[in-house]
Amino acid sequence: MARNGALIPESKEKLESLKSEVASSLNVDLKQGYNGDLTSREAGSVGGEMVKRMIAYAQNNMSSSSSSMMR
Repeated sequence: MARNGALIPESKEKLESLKSEVASSLNVDLKQGYNGDLTSREAGSVGGEMVKRMIAYAQNNMSSSSSSMMR
């Protein structure tokens, strides 16, 4: 497994887009580049919400793909 690089190059762009979307919805002022001035609570809330959304996305896609396999 790649630790320093993405296995899927496009994933980095998608994750950055998701991070911006989540930060905006949580009213966290996320800037391009360095964001070391964020509080731990702000950074954690953005990361936690990203994980929630990715899990929900995976569950929705797994349930729709498994139901189509059952047919």
